[in-house]
Amino acid sequence: MNKIVCSILLMVGMVMISIALVLEHSETIGLGNVSIEEFDIKNMASATTFVEGKEEAPKIELKEVDMEVVPSSIERIEVYEGMTIEELSAQIDKSLKGYIAGKGYVIASYSLETGVDPFVATAIMLHETGCNANCSVLTTQCNNVGGQKGYPRCGNGSYKRYDSLDEGIKGVIGNLSRNYYGIGLNTVELIAPKYAEGNTWAGKINYYVNKIRTA
Repeated sequence: MNKIVCSILLMVGMVMISIALVLEHSETIGLGNVSIEEFDIKNMASATTFVEGKEEAPKIELKEVDMEVVPSSIERIEVYEGMTIEELSAQIDKSLKGYIAGKGYVIASYSLETGVDPFVATAIMLHETGCNANCSVLTTQCNNVGGQKGYPRCGNGSYKRYDSLDEGIKGVIGNLSRNYYGIGLNTVELIAPKYAEGNTWAGKINYYVNKIRTA
């Protein structure tokens, strides 16, 4: 029995010595001057770098871009006595009644276009048409809003007929532009002697001008 145990121990010892010798030699085996362990470590490092290079996100270059700035509000354009064209039209409309109601924008825009005071033009129309109360037949039948004479005739009289109310409005404003404002007669007092007979006309027109302005 003792011999068997000794034999086994001897065999185990020889195996352990063989394993030790193999491990000792493996530490010195390599490629050239690089050991197997060093080779594996370096290749693992390079492989890791390669993979990381592939995984790395592309660099994005940021460029400054000029953006158009949207205005915070629309510019206010005043056309007459601190009012815009819309406000002026609405102010005139307050005084227009009957047949000529709602024509504030036509009066305002064409007056400014031709260099005529829109309140004076409106005042003359109110006085000549009588539309502050009841519009005259000359206005309702022939669209003559300024008491103008000429051709084509309105019926058998000497007053002019217009095909539409807008034409009649532009007709009286055009007349004021050419024959009054165009030659320097640009106030009610200067217009009065040429436009109408009598010395009360200017006072009546100025009354309407003030009424339109304060309506």
